[in-house]
Amino acid sequence: MQRFVCEQNIAHFQKLLETAEDEKLRRTLLGLLSSAKRELALLHSQLSGADLSPLAYRNRGGDLDSVLAQIRAGFDASDHPYMLIDAGPGLKIIDINDAYARATFTSRDSIVGQPLFEIFPDNPAIETADGVSNVYNSLRTVVETGQPHALAVQRYDVRNAEGVFVERYWQSINTPVRDADGKLMCLLHNVEDVTAEVLAN
Repeated sequence: MQRFVCEQNIAHFQKLLETAEDEKLRRTLLGLLSSAKRELALLHSQLSGADLSPLAYRNRGGDLDSVLAQIRAGFDASDHPYMLIDAGPGLKIIDINDAYARATFTSRDSIVGQPLFEIFPDNPAIETADGVSNVYNSLRTVVETGQPHALAVQRYDVRNAEGVFVERYWQSINTPVRDADGKLMCLLHNVEDVTAEVLAN
């Protein structure tokens, strides 16, 4: 029921935006649309993850540990920020490398095993924040197509050590990680902090 309401709200707000001419009304509608999309993304991520056929996901088999062992050295040593995400319900964080921890003011011990969007929510001070919904849709696209997916430069603020949201812009690529038989094991999330470049323009 909640999903149906979100989907109806999204369709309704999008239709109203097509004809709205008043700038204040447009801003209000954009905020409502962003909120409805975020709510739908959070609902999907909690119930089924990035795979909307969770039964197929659970029955996929494969040995995640052996796959992770094969990529561990390069993952840990990379200067590029990487995070591994379980595509199943909750979109739980499997691991991050040190570069990711530095870029996002987090630590491996504090976020591994936690749901992705609990650790990285949208900045509540920005009504039109769309980081959660855009990242969720990208992860879902990767699961559905089996192909990597790159997002446009995305504003997605992160909390610093004091819990205060800091303005950040990212270039992100999400990639499927498969076992030797080609079965999806998890998702690899790679980000590059492009905040300085964005703010310089």
